[in-house]
Amino acid sequence: MAPDASHGPARDAALDRIKDIVGKRGWSDDLDVHVPYVNAFRGGWVGETALLVRPANTQEVSDVMTICAEACIPVVPQGGNTGLTGASVPDASGEQILLSLDRMAQVRDIDPLNYTITVDAGCILANIQDAASEADRFFPLSLGAQGSCRIGGNISTNAGGVNVLRYGNARDLVLGLEVVLPDGRIWDGLRRLRKDNTGYDLKQLFVGGEGTLGIITGAVLKLFPKPKDVQTCFTAIRDRDAMIELLTLCRMASGDSVTSFEYIPRIIIDIDMRHLDGIIDPMEQVYEHYALIEFSGANPDSGMQAAMESMLESAFEDGIVLDAAISQSETHRNAFWFIRDGIVEASKEEGPRISHDVSVPVSDVPRFLNETDVKLTEELPGCRPGGFGHVGDGNIHYGVYAPLGMSDEDFEKISKDLDHILLESVASFDGSFSAEHGIGQQKKAYMPIYRPEVELGLMRKLKAVIDPDNLMNPGKVF
Repeated sequence: MAPDASHGPARDAALDRIKDIVGKRGWSDDLDVHVPYVNAFRGGWVGETALLVRPANTQEVSDVMTICAEACIPVVPQGGNTGLTGASVPDASGEQILLSLDRMAQVRDIDPLNYTITVDAGCILANIQDAASEADRFFPLSLGAQGSCRIGGNISTNAGGVNVLRYGNARDLVLGLEVVLPDGRIWDGLRRLRKDNTGYDLKQLFVGGEGTLGIITGAVLKLFPKPKDVQTCFTAIRDRDAMIELLTLCRMASGDSVTSFEYIPRIIIDIDMRHLDGIIDPMEQVYEHYALIEFSGANPDSGMQAAMESMLESAFEDGIVLDAAISQSETHRNAFWFIRDGIVEASKEEGPRISHDVSVPVSDVPRFLNETDVKLTEELPGCRPGGFGHVGDGNIHYGVYAPLGMSDEDFEKISKDLDHILLESVASFDGSFSAEHGIGQQKKAYMPIYRPEVELGLMRKLKAVIDPDNLMNPGKVF
């Protein structure tokens, strides 16, 4: 364990050396400049940093970490600071330096024939998508913050998003990594190989590691054929049980070409419409349950329209779908997705709530939602459960909104009880309390409750071997 950092001469000298390495553009001790870096994206965590460091390349990251290791200065790596669990925010001590990758934002190489793209960790996700598109390829990781989140953070939290059903999580999209270790050494694992069976798959230690084992500085990512036939529909479904029937029907009708399958209850659409400009109700009639579905094929004549129409015809006949609207243009499609992508922003304006990112087996999603809703409303009559999300991979973003008119203070008094009920319900379905947002600060207290000691023991041993002085993002995950 590292000794307590101090503001002594040795530490000050180390910070001065770091400043020299990154140059005038690469550091700041101005508290006003620090504000967007030390405040969590959705609130909840505010930290302080002795020095904001913004290296321009991997060697500078290595040199900075070498100095920090020598001086026992803890480091908090940060990408776009769009995470939702406080993983990229320093603590309030002011002793940690914050190392942002936002200046390392280049596409290093794209190989369309190998279907790979090699990028700096600070590349904005949307820019990677655009670079792939320009090469007539497709990078499928897609989430609401893609215009500002950075790929290093996406990988460090094993981000999911709306396309996991077809393409997998971030973990499944990474072929190779470049990582600066806690002692400053650079591990160059930027391999573009689809098969590499030479011992342990070390990159997987850092995917989802939340910067606690090292700093990801570069990545080789998988690309896919660019979709040329995309069909999107918004459906009203009979009930929650119907969503799994519909998902099965979609996979069969499309030849397993379902890109996205998002469940959205009516309460969420109502919240969107109250707080977001430009939201249009997807259908004239109001229903309780909806699914946003997308099929995609690599060729313009992939037959996705016919597949979607056939699927809907069968779903209507079976009473699974009550109503449906198929997008007629890219503008129409974007309007559908605006309903889904705007949920986080709208929810912030709705008033007090708890929010959890959980997963259960896909087949159990309807029963989990139904049973958990009942338990929560029994505990707090009038509360408004609003579980939504990626049903295709079992990932539910479960929000519980306070009863209308309840104050923040009164809701806070019972919020821990609601958290407990929700998480115990997740555990009863053999689910996970963190599906795609990571652990960070928010969820580390749940680790010893819901993860076996053997599992935690292995994690701690790995941490102790790779980062014996606990310099990398301390206070997160464990």
